[in-house]
Amino acid sequence: MSDTVNDLRSLGLHYVAANLSDVIDFATRQRMAPTQIIEHLVTTELKDRARRSLDRRTARAQLGRFKPLADFDWNWPKAIDRELVESALRLDFLSEPRNVVLVAAQGLGKTMIAQNIAHAAILAGHSVLFTTAAKMLVDLGGVQASPHLIQQRLRKYTHVGLLCCDEVGYLSDDARAADLFFQVVSERHEKRPVVLTTNLAFADWQTIFPNASCTVALIDRVIHHADVIAIEGDSYRRREAEARKQKRKRKTA
Repeated sequence: MSDTVNDLRSLGLHYVAANLSDVIDFATRQRMAPTQIIEHLVTTELKDRARRSLDRRTARAQLGRFKPLADFDWNWPKAIDRELVESALRLDFLSEPRNVVLVAAQGLGKTMIAQNIAHAAILAGHSVLFTTAAKMLVDLGGVQASPHLIQQRLRKYTHVGLLCCDEVGYLSDDARAADLFFQVVSERHEKRPVVLTTNLAFADWQTIFPNASCTVALIDRVIHHADVIAIEGDSYRRREAEARKQKRKRKTA
């Protein structure tokens, strides 16, 4: 049996090798014919490979915990293009590719929507990286050595199938950060899509990189092929906080 297990591992059939006794017992109980046994082995191994592939893509995406869009209150925003959001969730933008830009004030669900788009892409078999603009720029800015090492670090953000960059505009940065951001967007332009969330209108992006000369070119590449989804309204988180506050008052009363 041990030789068979090693041979199965050599063939790359790791799940069958690890569970050979269970597979044999199941085939015996079901009185499977030889062809049925082979079909069962293949199906079992493929299912496990798909599961492990999904686990790897999920871990690499760094998505973290998030609320499913089933929890999103479509009636709360004063303005939102639901059809465009649902198109993004169907991953219609990936085939061209187009960017998706979610523009909204804090607390209106733009990060939640972006996370659900990223999750849909993971389930569809795409490589995904979810990060904040600040985290990405700190990571890229930390490379002070040779141009080769900088390019190597940039590939982390330029070669992934879908890059989701959250919270663009929450912090101001310097001209070098702007150049690095521009390099990422420029390398991906018309090749691989980007999902961005921002709390600022494009006219205000100069405040993100106040001393940078590439801001206009950066915006141009972001919106050249993009579905821009503007969400207007009051903070949903503030509403939830008020609801909890009122609930506590009622309990106290």
